[in-house]
Amino acid sequence: MAVSSKIDSPKSAQALTETQVQHFIRDGFVEVRHAFSRELAEEARAIFWKDLRPHGCLPDDPGTWTHPVIRLGMYTQKPVLAAANTPLLHAAFDQLAGSARWRPCMSVGTFPVRFPSPDDPGDTGWHVDASFGYEEADFMDWRVNIHSRGRALLMLFLFSDVGEQDAPTRIRAGSHRDIARALAPAGDSGLRMRDLIPHIADTSDRPEALATGHAGTVYLCHPFLVHSAQMHRGAEPRFLAQPPLLPSTEHWMERPGQSAGPVARAIFPALEEST
Repeated sequence: MAVSSKIDSPKSAQALTETQVQHFIRDGFVEVRHAFSRELAEEARAIFWKDLRPHGCLPDDPGTWTHPVIRLGMYTQKPVLAAANTPLLHAAFDQLAGSARWRPCMSVGTFPVRFPSPDDPGDTGWHVDASFGYEEADFMDWRVNIHSRGRALLMLFLFSDVGEQDAPTRIRAGSHRDIARALAPAGDSGLRMRDLIPHIADTSDRPEALATGHAGTVYLCHPFLVHSAQMHRGAEPRFLAQPPLLPSTEHWMERPGQSAGPVARAIFPALEEST
């Protein structure tokens, strides 16, 4: 089942309509079209292709695309940071996470480039992104807690056009509420990634959405949203960045109340159901 929520560049200071905010609360994500320009996407891809050359990958030679996925490192170059910090996105961050509760993106983090390939990339499992505990050597010991310590949003930046065959990220709409119910009893300490495995499996009945769109599209997602990668069955490499929106403080998420932002409001009903 395809579930989508789309907006175009606004003419006012409000990036998201109330309908869009309610969609985020209910389904855990919103698609922002034209969040950054195609020109910035092209400039960024030129940087990425330069870094792919040591892996033997050439932009005009599909015969050199021999890996299903290559993960590039941190990016702080001007076109990339400009794409992650447009006025439209900053306005959306304010609406979803709360004004002054997030920090501007200074890096886009690990960057998976997916190539057309019949081979399984080996990283297509459903998961929730961890947000603290990175000092542990085993990533399965990294953690998430009900206050979403260390992550205000999960974000998907499309630096290339992504259709249904181009390895779009899969999203389980509404799964953020299931994960909230699982996290609530664990309090501040949260759960390890390995402890979340059975709870993630329980979200399998949720409707599935695909993070498709033109270059310049950004998906803003609840930090508890269950999602996964998939094999690339298209024709052109897929360039996608997935940086977190970092909160400004450790205890950034508000408690229930009228002043709570949508990221917090999205999980309040789930927490009430679990009590």
